[in-house]
Amino acid sequence: MTNSKLTQLRAVAVFEAFKGILVLVAAGGLFKLLHPDAQRAAEELVRHFHLNPASRYPRIFLQAASHLSNVRLLVISLGAVAYAAVRFTEAYGLWRERNWARVLAIVGAVLYVPLELLELAKRISGAGLAVLLVNLLILVVLWRGRVT
Repeated sequence: MTNSKLTQLRAVAVFEAFKGILVLVAAGGLFKLLHPDAQRAAEELVRHFHLNPASRYPRIFLQAASHLSNVRLLVISLGAVAYAAVRFTEAYGLWRERNWARVLAIVGAVLYVPLELLELAKRISGAGLAVLLVNLLILVVLWRGRVT
């Protein structure tokens, strides 16, 4: 593999590891909410970030927190940890130039593209376009670097 392709592959590996870290941070936040007063913790979080609790997204977050049970939070958190483990495994394999990791990454990226297109069909947004373009770029990098 050429240095350029290896650099691109490792950039994808770093990106996948970063996604895993973000999900772990989110899971850690959910684990912190695993106590009897999740609603109060959510309200404190909204206040901490100086968000208006009456505006759309903070209100949705507060309503969701009021309906969460410890079991539901635990299931969501464990799912997030499992997702992060897949991302870290994929990042490791890509960094080490493993074909199984390339296949896993291609399948993962391909699965997201139709969902992203559906979201863009509903409402075009800069963030949605950016996510689609990043996934397509990852697919190009992975496909170009495949073993034939």
